[in-house]
Amino acid sequence: MKAIMKLITAIAAIIMLGASFASTIVAADTSSDIPTEIFTKDQRPQLYCLAKNIYFEARSDNLAGRYAVADVVLNRVKDRRYPETICEVVRQGKQDSNGNMVKNKCQFSWYCDGKEDTTSNKTKWVESQTIAYQLVVLGTMRGITEGATHYHATYVDPTWNRRMDMIGRIGAHIFYRAP
Repeated sequence: MKAIMKLITAIAAIIMLGASFASTIVAADTSSDIPTEIFTKDQRPQLYCLAKNIYFEARSDNLAGRYAVADVVLNRVKDRRYPETICEVVRQGKQDSNGNMVKNKCQFSWYCDGKEDTTSNKTKWVESQTIAYQLVVLGTMRGITEGATHYHATYVDPTWNRRMDMIGRIGAHIFYRAP
């Protein structure tokens, strides 16, 4: 019940904050009605890394699911077992002797899957950047995963999840934390 109330409160905050934030985004881009991005990699590198993770891990998920995926990254930043910055958490993975990422051996599968990391759906990219901004800067929906440091899509069943405490399902992902 506590998690449901937290979710309802967060959604209400998004609705109230969304209108003012959205008007700021559109005002920032006078060349068209739809911005192609809110901030660049150079302007806000940590938010940019988080937005890319949201985009590639959860762009087709519902709003709560996308916030939850982002929340896990921030939970890892606060956990001493993981790197100390958003970008380091997102880029964490096994490297070969030359320092190159080993294919399919990253914490977040998109980062080293061998595919081009192009954000071609501009609407979903702007939404991902908005979620990153709102979560980190405004605290919107922060804590929605109740401390989860892991998740996986509902259509897979990795072996690592048997060693974890399941928090629950949000959107298209199931969330866990270490016991």
